[in-house]
Amino acid sequence: MKFLLVGINSKYIHSNPAIHYLKLYAGEEYQNTVELAEYTINHLKEQILSDIYRRRPDAVGISCYIWNFRMVQELLPEIHKVLPGRDIWLGGPEVSFEGDEVLAKFPYVTGIMTGEGEETFRELLSCYRDEKDYHGVKGLLLPDGFTGSRRELSMDELPFLYTDLQEYENRILYYETSRGCPFRCTYCLSSIERKVRLRSHEKVEQELSYFLAKKVPQVKFVDRTFNCNREHALFIWNYIREHDNGVTNFHFEVAADIMNEEQLAALAAMRPGLVQLEIGIQTTNDKTLHEINRYADTRHIAGVVARLREPYNIHIHLDLIAGLPYEDYESFGRSFDEVYAMKPEQLQLGFLKVLKGSPMYHMTEQYGIVYQSTPPYEVLYTKWLSFDEILRLKRIEEMVELYYNSNQFRKTLFMLEQAFSGPFQMYSRLADYYEEKGYFINTPARSYRYQVLLDFAMEREPEKADLYTELLTCDYYLRENAKSRPSFAADHTCYYREMADFYEKEEKKPEVLTGYEGYHAKQVMKMTHMEAFFYPVWENCPEKICERWEKPGFLLFDYEKRNPLTGDARTVLI
Repeated sequence: MKFLLVGINSKYIHSNPAIHYLKLYAGEEYQNTVELAEYTINHLKEQILSDIYRRRPDAVGISCYIWNFRMVQELLPEIHKVLPGRDIWLGGPEVSFEGDEVLAKFPYVTGIMTGEGEETFRELLSCYRDEKDYHGVKGLLLPDGFTGSRRELSMDELPFLYTDLQEYENRILYYETSRGCPFRCTYCLSSIERKVRLRSHEKVEQELSYFLAKKVPQVKFVDRTFNCNREHALFIWNYIREHDNGVTNFHFEVAADIMNEEQLAALAAMRPGLVQLEIGIQTTNDKTLHEINRYADTRHIAGVVARLREPYNIHIHLDLIAGLPYEDYESFGRSFDEVYAMKPEQLQLGFLKVLKGSPMYHMTEQYGIVYQSTPPYEVLYTKWLSFDEILRLKRIEEMVELYYNSNQFRKTLFMLEQAFSGPFQMYSRLADYYEEKGYFINTPARSYRYQVLLDFAMEREPEKADLYTELLTCDYYLRENAKSRPSFAADHTCYYREMADFYEKEEKKPEVLTGYEGYHAKQVMKMTHMEAFFYPVWENCPEKICERWEKPGFLLFDYEKRNPLTGDARTVLI
């Protein structure tokens, strides 16, 4: 007997914890009968089909989510054709609601494992081994009915997934210490299960120590609201701070409005880069917040984010959602500007996805929400937001992703924002510029985006052409120790001798460039970069940045010492 569990992920770096849980929970008695296969949605359907066929399974189980269900639906009839007579099982959130419709559409699907599948799967394997009828297994939706609900597992019953890290090489390590969420956000499936189950501190400590001992690059906690239990959150944050290995980074999804002083103090004490926080703000529109059952005070959240940013040690990711009830284009623009002003390292502009089974799903008619018929069921328009406006926001989203979230243009964007009524207007005009130039169809290469932004800035403020040239040059060298000079940068060969003198002095007596002992001056010149600037581009005040100096200042870019939050090189004004 071979049972093949299939996960189709959105990217190669992702993994599917669900199928790994199923295999490990099956225990030694059954694990040798279970095989895992992971693919991505970027694979051709034919590639996935042929690989499944070559494995010759007796039964196939497929994990279904909004990002892969379209491909799953294309695969199902083909699997049935090439592996006739094999049982096909489905599971996951995408088929857990309205499963009867799925079974009616795909009559060759044997059944659906509903809810948490660990116990269900193990009992199903037992039925296959002993040739017993699986109608007695709870948690199955079959063509002839539902076999009954199953108990919720204790979190300590779940196995630890990462005993063999080779399986996860170059992949994100997802880690789960809780299930459920106490909040009732109407667009989220987590609102269905309000009870929060926690993994014991003893187990968490053992597993965190394993990650730290192995010096894995990143662990991403998938707890829906990590800090909803304050004691639990504090225990974990204090543990990773006290046992920090200087390498591993931990990512958490948190609610800013429930953070207390003790949590803020614990986070403030972290090594820079040890922790990343993702905070879902979604909107700052009070009426919208009330309608979606989020009662957080935006000003309070802004204050908490400011507190988190103060030590400048935590990478902060903030989320917005377009398409929510009572949010029109103008109010979304205000939400954008207010969240942007919190200065996160990442700002995600997402779009409402109407998830089957969520409260929002049952209220679409009331809100006039029209959404895609196929996964990911993304909003097309609402009573308050037209399809034209959605398309416009899509273009703005791309600009934010390319320019803000890349962290490559921070200094230029900071200055450019001053030329507009707000950031939302700036990204809107930049999107228009991209549209006019045809860049949405022929997206400029990463290196050329500097020139595109320069052209845009010069069109807006032609009188500041020299300033924007220097700002972009600074942005460029903050991230890249490029061998060739960018085409837009000014010719500074006349300052070569002054720069060389500095490196020769450092070779004899290092004062600025510590850590380069043993290298000759010319070698260090190649390992670092020095640039002449007539504008103080390193300043954080727009008025000061605009003051042109008579003689240039020299800025040193040290790539061996980078900012752990942004990746920027250390800079020293010489």
